[in-house]
Amino acid sequence: MKIGILGTGNVGRSLAKPWADKGHEIVFGSRDPEKALELAKSMGKNVCSTTYEDAAKWGEVIVLATPYTVAQDVLKAAGDLTGKILVDCTNPIDPGLSGLLIGLTTSAAEEIAKLTPAKVVKAFNSMGVGNIANLQFGSETASTFICGDDEQAKAVVRSLGEDIGFDVVDAGPLSNARLLEPLAMLWIYLAYKHGMGSEIAFKLLRR
Repeated sequence: MKIGILGTGNVGRSLAKPWADKGHEIVFGSRDPEKALELAKSMGKNVCSTTYEDAAKWGEVIVLATPYTVAQDVLKAAGDLTGKILVDCTNPIDPGLSGLLIGLTTSAAEEIAKLTPAKVVKAFNSMGVGNIANLQFGSETASTFICGDDEQAKAVVRSLGEDIGFDVVDAGPLSNARLLEPLAMLWIYLAYKHGMGSEIAFKLLRR
């Protein structure tokens, strides 16, 4: 699958490597494509870099892997995303990591959906991305929760999550991002303020 990743930070990097290893084609979209080219080369074949707009035009699936605070500007630079699947990995966390900028009556994912005609799916936002390289915690595999209003788009994102190695849990419509984004805040609290460290993850247990 052709995957355009908007952003070259830790989230985008962590997702790109396992997808590329699975044979997906990855293009990083960046405001500085030449700098991003160094990152792409370090990941080997199936990965390259270009502008936000060109990555968005090329990709079948577009991954928004930037801070939420710049998401509007990045989507504007990306151009028309009609017919695309947009995976929203953002969290509206304040700079001091003390809480969410928005919530309860809306979510980052819902606000992003207002900015684009793409089919938005919330995913890969509730765990430190350093764990993506190893999702096994003893006998359990870390869960990732996804939500969105388009079932076909969610099915594609589910498959991509499973390619990485996640136990993917469908958490319902996009409005349930209001529940998933606070889950990211809980992870941050437990990892950094409660002293558990970053090698923790959530798991949905089934009987």
